[in-house]
Amino acid sequence: MRRVVLLLAGTALALGSTGLALAAPEDLLPPSFGGPPPAPTPAPAPTAPRAPAPAPSIGSPVLPPAPSSGGVSTPSTGVAPSAPVSVGGITLPADFPSLAQLERMDPEEIDELLGLTPKFDIPPGARRSVEEVGLLSLSEGGFARNALARQPAALIRAALTASKGPLVSRWGHILMRRALTSRLNAPAGMDPVEFAGLRASALVAMGEGAVARAFVQDVDGSNYDLALTNAAFDAYLATGDILGICPVARLKPTIREDGEWEMAQQICASFAGEGRSADRRLQRIFGTGGAPEIDVRLAQRFAGAGGEAGRAVNIEWDGVDELNPWRFALARAVGEEIPEGLFRGDAALQYDLAEVAIPASPLLARVAAADRAAARGVLSSTAMVDLYSQLYASDQYSNDQKTRSRQVREAYVAETIAQRIEALRQLWGEDGGYGAQVLTAYAAARLPVSEGLVDDAPRLIAAMLAAGLDRNALRWGETVPEGSEGWALLVLAQPARENAVGSGAFDTFASADTSESQRKSRFLLAGLAGLGRLSEGDIASAADDLGVNLTRASTWSNKITLAAQQNNPALVALLAGLGMQGTGWDRMTARQLYFIVRSLDQAGLSAEARMIAAEAVARG
Repeated sequence: MRRVVLLLAGTALALGSTGLALAAPEDLLPPSFGGPPPAPTPAPAPTAPRAPAPAPSIGSPVLPPAPSSGGVSTPSTGVAPSAPVSVGGITLPADFPSLAQLERMDPEEIDELLGLTPKFDIPPGARRSVEEVGLLSLSEGGFARNALARQPAALIRAALTASKGPLVSRWGHILMRRALTSRLNAPAGMDPVEFAGLRASALVAMGEGAVARAFVQDVDGSNYDLALTNAAFDAYLATGDILGICPVARLKPTIREDGEWEMAQQICASFAGEGRSADRRLQRIFGTGGAPEIDVRLAQRFAGAGGEAGRAVNIEWDGVDELNPWRFALARAVGEEIPEGLFRGDAALQYDLAEVAIPASPLLARVAAADRAAARGVLSSTAMVDLYSQLYASDQYSNDQKTRSRQVREAYVAETIAQRIEALRQLWGEDGGYGAQVLTAYAAARLPVSEGLVDDAPRLIAAMLAAGLDRNALRWGETVPEGSEGWALLVLAQPARENAVGSGAFDTFASADTSESQRKSRFLLAGLAGLGRLSEGDIASAADDLGVNLTRASTWSNKITLAAQQNNPALVALLAGLGMQGTGWDRMTARQLYFIVRSLDQAGLSAEARMIAAEAVARG
């Protein structure tokens, strides 16, 4: 009630129609701030209210017209609806809510009615330009800021819109992340905010929630549009940072009209000291069916941690047959255990990638998700070792739960070479999972080159190359047999090569290849041809033997080839990422790999070209 009275008093001052005997205050602003101040006037005697001035004076706040709809009726004063209403010497618009209606309204609704909802949360001098949004400058490893500025907006929009999923290649993922997070100017004809939203959405779709969160924070909330808001909301959910969206939710409460957005607003309100009001509105969302019960209950539990409502909320998963980002993030944030049955199908990988980015997730769950995240490129080898080190050092878990962490320690610091290689074999297992090779990259580099380990050389070399340790891997060059898989990885990983690879060595590799449809041989051919390490005659002969056509043109191949010819590595990286969309290497063709490797190499991204080619053979 006190807030309503104060707001009515503020409204009277805003309308400039009071009958109070107060002298007009002197304008303290210098003339340069909008013209000369109005001259002070003598205090009028207490008389009947004056009629409203036709226009407000300089510096007088203007009350916006009240909404014409929304369930608020004209005050019952006997005055015609089109006429202003005078109450206690205060002149109000005809459709201004009554006192009883104001008491029933939430603070946010009153603020919106009076035009008090802020449009900016940053002082003018601290607001940032939407040009060159990103995390990496050229000096930090990013691409040149004008790399895409002269490219057709339609091409960049199409490439980013189509990049909505995982990449088959770990190194392709890393390259794409670098391109998306570089400080870039938008293409000519594209709104910079749209450009930021497209990149943020692609990062989230790749599973880079933490990077996407940092990226969207490079844009002031007052500049957000719907697409960027959606991408930012997804990024915050993917990292369990529910309150991260609050600045945008408070500045732009109507930018979305769905249940999750309404619940997020009430969570933010609760942590802003409006706990009781937030709890009432969350209960209203539940009562009107604005969101499923499980979603509302999780929101109430989270909001209760920052509010004063004191509601005891029980979370019941009975009848819930689907996991979504909202449920996953809120459950992890409040420490609610998620039923194992909800982690199935494509959701398993999606939430594995989010699991490793949420500090509130159980350590065992983060460790279990690490292999997939590393294989995708989300986690580095060092980050994986750190994660297993936390598990090894923790006293909260049993010895059985620490078995794999002990194996990791043995692989790195066991006293004998035999103990280290045995630990590596146990970690790799029979399937030789690529995440395990990322985990053991530096352990493999610590082993000496030995004829006795030549049978393990392919996996040792693949592990080193998974972390970019090509110089360490090349020490095995004189030990591995020509035509073996270890040899194939090394001829692709070499930074430079004086002579072309002989056809005899390639034929030896192809004849021993037992992969499905000789996929490894096809990838080796594509990689060597793209790097220019096979003669044209040998390329044609091998392509005929393997039944592949490396040079068949398409719209995509023409675009990436032209970008390479124009020496535009940022555009080549985006188009390469587009060509590597998929969940496994069975989705990649030798022809696509050839154009990707050749274009990257020509555009000055030789290291990435070599690592992608070697990874293709290792994982083919």
